[in-house]
Amino acid sequence: VDLEYAIRQLKKKLQIDGIKRELKRRECYEKPSVKKRRKQAEARRKLRKFNRIRRG
Repeated sequence: VDLEYAIRQLKKKLQIDGIKRELKRRECYEKPSVKKRRKQAEARRKLRKFNRIRRG
């Protein structure tokens, strides 16, 4: 039971830190144009989240 709990906690921390997403992204080469588009989308997502939190 404790091992299952520890695994769940680890998965949750990896998801929060974005490590899992980062590993998936680094599996293959990403063209600069695709990288730029992805970064812009991430920035928009972060801004929306920040505004949502700030409003209440």
